[in-house]
Amino acid sequence: MPNLLKRLELNGFKSFSGKTVLDFPAGVTAIVGPNGSGKSNIVDAIRWLLGEREAKNLRGAKAEDLIFAGNPSRPRQSLAQASLHLENRNGFFPVDFAEVVISREVSRDGSSRYFLNKSEIRLKDLIDFFAKVRLGAKGMTIIGQGNSDLFIRATPKERREMIEEMLGLREYQIKKTQAENRLKNTRINLDKAKALIEEILPHLRSLRRQTGRWEKRGVLEQDLRGLEKNFFGPQLNDLHLEIEKTKEDIRSHEGELKNLKTEKNKAEEHQRKVEMGEPKEREELRKIKEETRTLLEKRSQIQKEVGRLEAQIEIESSRGASSSNTLLSLSTLVKKVRDELNDALAQNFEGLSSVIKKIIAEIDSALSGSRRSPTSPPNSIREKLESINSHLKSIEKNLEGLADKEKHLEKSQSEFHLSFKEAVLMVESVKSKIEEWESRNQRRLFDKEKLDLRLEELKRQITQANRNPHEFASEPGQVASASSVDLSEMEKKIFKLRGDLASIGEIDESVMKEAQDTESRYEFLNRELLDAESAETDLRAMIDELNEKIKIGFGEALIKINAEFNEFFKTMFGGGHAKLKYVKPKIVALKTGEIEVDAEKNVTTISGEEASESEGGIEIDLSIPKKRLNSLDVLSGGERSLVGIAALFAMISVSPPPFLVLDEIDAALDERNSRRFAQILSEFSKKTQFVVVTHNRATMEAADVLYGVTLSADGTSKILSLKLET
Repeated sequence: MPNLLKRLELNGFKSFSGKTVLDFPAGVTAIVGPNGSGKSNIVDAIRWLLGEREAKNLRGAKAEDLIFAGNPSRPRQSLAQASLHLENRNGFFPVDFAEVVISREVSRDGSSRYFLNKSEIRLKDLIDFFAKVRLGAKGMTIIGQGNSDLFIRATPKERREMIEEMLGLREYQIKKTQAENRLKNTRINLDKAKALIEEILPHLRSLRRQTGRWEKRGVLEQDLRGLEKNFFGPQLNDLHLEIEKTKEDIRSHEGELKNLKTEKNKAEEHQRKVEMGEPKEREELRKIKEETRTLLEKRSQIQKEVGRLEAQIEIESSRGASSSNTLLSLSTLVKKVRDELNDALAQNFEGLSSVIKKIIAEIDSALSGSRRSPTSPPNSIREKLESINSHLKSIEKNLEGLADKEKHLEKSQSEFHLSFKEAVLMVESVKSKIEEWESRNQRRLFDKEKLDLRLEELKRQITQANRNPHEFASEPGQVASASSVDLSEMEKKIFKLRGDLASIGEIDESVMKEAQDTESRYEFLNRELLDAESAETDLRAMIDELNEKIKIGFGEALIKINAEFNEFFKTMFGGGHAKLKYVKPKIVALKTGEIEVDAEKNVTTISGEEASESEGGIEIDLSIPKKRLNSLDVLSGGERSLVGIAALFAMISVSPPPFLVLDEIDAALDERNSRRFAQILSEFSKKTQFVVVTHNRATMEAADVLYGVTLSADGTSKILSLKLET
């Protein structure tokens, strides 16, 4: 036996203020209790969980009426909650859960929330979910209190919807309705796109005419850019190569300068080392000069002594004539010595030495003669002459030493001067090489400067042409050099193209932008139009396919339902016959662009003309024994219930639903028909799970489980359960 419904949990829903749990086993579950105890609230909760949106179908005026309103004993609730637990071990529902839990809650501000296994979903998703498994709030899965004749009272279209839901065709109808709505919106979008295209097309043509003359300018500009690339590119590339080559020469030349400077430093270092050998010789010369100064001082002393000697001789000569000749000769000698000394000191050491030697000889001669002469000079003069002679000998000795030193110094100085001269010549030679390098470097720098000027001029020409020099940058060797003849020809063509562009004039950017925007808008609308037409074709095909599925499925099932309906009807009424007939849709006038359905072919279309369809439905054709019927309205309440029950069981015999919820549909039945109803209920419980709200004893006897609902002292509904032994 099927057991899809497992459990219903209520909390704050209508009269169930606290948490209430009802378990539903397989077979028939009967809910009994006095009127007003809240039995039908359980049915309302199941209907609500299956996606019912209208509060009036839940026996309320607004959504807030579903929440426990409170009473003097219990405060009102702020939230109504309900959960329906469904078995899914056999994969009845298209989800990967062993149990499916549908939960719904509503607050006093009217907001509702829906959950599938604790994941929040939309109401639309909930309805689609149940439609896939032939469940829903609109069909005959739930027949509420007083609606046992629902199938009789329904319109033909509503009857068709009930049957479709029982047959599992409701899913296709929902998809078809959605497709028709999308088709209608697509048609509206198509009309809008066409209207917009027709609106912008004249303006676009005008803009195309305005921009047509600038199309040639674009071609000319492209040709000009190509020529400029071939004209400026090679030159720019060649100049960059030459400049790089010159820079490389300068860099390599700078390396040569580095070597020359190193060579110069070495030469100057050698010169300094040579000069460092000179200070000792200079010291010797200084000593010689010092000794010379000493000799000069001695000469001065000798001159003074000679002067005093002359004075003394004059004094002596004035005293007496006896020694006048001798004194005169001494005076002459002294003057001669003085003169010769004055002359000799101006000479070099060798000349000075010879003069001094001569003077010493003369003095020695004079002194030796004075010793032999009877008239010798006075002792004082003699002593002075001897002193002068002694000084002169000392000078002579010193002169000989100075002469030897001078010879040595002259030799050493000659060698120094030779080394120094060589060092200076070496330094001068390197300096000369550096000067030659600087001259060559100046020429290279001058060549580079000329190349830089040419490059700047070329860049200026490129800038004047409204181009960027970086546009012509290329890898080395990528652009081939052009000959002067080719460059001249290209330059003429460039001037000609510039002249042609000047004659065309500048492009109005605002007009071009408007033309581009309008063209883009036109292309976008065309794409939208094509997409909409493609979508329209696809939707039409989908609707045709769904119509075919519905038509075939409904037609085949209707034959089977009619056979069962007729049998159940005969059982209920003891004869007669009953039949469900499909009524073709009526054609009604609609506005342009609405949906149209061909009733014969059951094909939905979108008409731009005048007609559309109202869906076809199901009419009931009855014949009751011993009674002539002109209309269903003449049926009594019991007869209407019997017809509704016969139709219900006919449909579930063809397409057994997983469960049915029946709320006092047996209320209008007499005892005999109640037992027939209970018997049929027991038979069908092998294929379908039933939840029945009833007051009928026969129905209670057919139940497997009884739930009693009572109204407690605090005004809330309470549940009592009883499992019946079979």
